[in-house]
Amino acid sequence: MDVTPQSPPESPLESDIAARTDVYFKRTRAVVQRFGDVRVTYAIFLRRPVVSAPKLMLDWLHTVAAERGVGLDVQLMHKEGTWVGAGDPILYVTGSFAGLADLETLLLQKLGAACVAAHNAYQMCLELPRVEFLAMEARHCAGAEMQEIMAYAASVGSEAAKAEGARGFVGNANDATAHYYGALRGLGTMPHALIGYAGSTLRAAEMFHETFPDSNLTVLTDYFGREVTDGLEVCRRFPEIAAAGRLAVRLDTHGGRFLEGLDPQTSYAVIERHAPGTIRRYRSESELRHLVGTGVSAAAIWRMRDALDEAGYPRVRIVASSGFGVAKCRVMAEAKAPIDTIGTGSFIPDSWGETYATADIVAYDGEPRVKVGREFLLRATPTA
Repeated sequence: MDVTPQSPPESPLESDIAARTDVYFKRTRAVVQRFGDVRVTYAIFLRRPVVSAPKLMLDWLHTVAAERGVGLDVQLMHKEGTWVGAGDPILYVTGSFAGLADLETLLLQKLGAACVAAHNAYQMCLELPRVEFLAMEARHCAGAEMQEIMAYAASVGSEAAKAEGARGFVGNANDATAHYYGALRGLGTMPHALIGYAGSTLRAAEMFHETFPDSNLTVLTDYFGREVTDGLEVCRRFPEIAAAGRLAVRLDTHGGRFLEGLDPQTSYAVIERHAPGTIRRYRSESELRHLVGTGVSAAAIWRMRDALDEAGYPRVRIVASSGFGVAKCRVMAEAKAPIDTIGTGSFIPDSWGETYATADIVAYDGEPRVKVGREFLLRATPTA
C-alpha cells in the first residue's frame, strides 16, 4: 500500500497564477524559497501621465496574499482618481519576496490599462463638461476581464472629472458593470439591427415604444441615410414624448458619407455660421474631419440641431456616437457642438504600448537597491 504523503491540491486561484504568470518569476520564487526569503519593496509606475486606478489590482493582490497567508504593506502614493506624472510611483508594495515574486505579471495587467483609460475618460469629460457620457466599451473589449477593467477605469476618470464640475459618465451599456456607475442596469435603446428588422426608422421607434412604453426613446437615424428626414418623422409621430424631452435622435453616420443634406461646402457654411473661429484656425487633417468631414462631424450635429429647432422640437435631444475619443471631444468643444449625450468606448487606449506598467524592487530587507537607471524610484522609498 502506497503511504507516500500527497501534496494538497492547488486552489483554482493558485492554478490560474501558475498557468498565466511568466516562468522566470515562478523560477525566481522557487530560488528564493530554497535560499531564504527576504522582505522586499516594489515600486509600481507607468511611463506616461495617467489617472490612478488601482482598485482592481489591489483587490486581486490582497485576495492572493490572504490565501497565501502573506502580510502586505501597501503605500498608495496617489489615491484613486488623482493625476500621476510619468515615472512617478503610484504605489509601493512591501512583503515577502517568495509571496510576491510570481504575481508581478498579473498585477501589472490589472493596473496599466486601467490607469490610461481612466486618464482618457477624465480628459473626455472635461473637454465637454456639460455633456453626459454613456460607456459603450464592451463590444470593443477582448473578453470579460478587459471589459471589467475598462468599465472601472471610465468610472474612475468620470468621478475625477465630476469633482471638477463635469457631468461625466451617467451609465453604461450593460448590466454586468453598471454598478461602477451606481446603477443596477445598463442603458440603451436600439441598434441598427432593429431598424433593419423593422424596415423603417419610424417603425422601429414604434415597435420599441410599444414594447417599452415607459422608457425614454432614442432612435438611430442613419440606417437609410436620412438622418434629418427620419428624425423629424419620428418627432411628428411622438409629439408628446418630444415635447417632454424624452425623445432623442442618435447620430452614428458612417465615416464614408456625409449626414443627409451636407457636403464639404455646406459643412463649412454650417460651422462658419455657428462657430466661425474654429474653422478659421489652422487644423490638422483629423481635426478638419471632426469639424466638417464625413461621419458624425460638428457640422452634422449642428445641422441636426438646426433642423429640430426649425421644425419646433427644441427639447429633442441629440446623442452622438462614433469615435468620440479625447481628440474628437476637444474639437467638438471648440465648435460648441450641441451634443446632449455621447455614447463611446473610445477611452480604451489607442496605443497599447502606453499601458505597460512596470514594477521594480527598490529595497531588500530595508536596504535600498535598484537597477541602474531606476534610481529615481528610490526618492520616496518607504522603509521596510
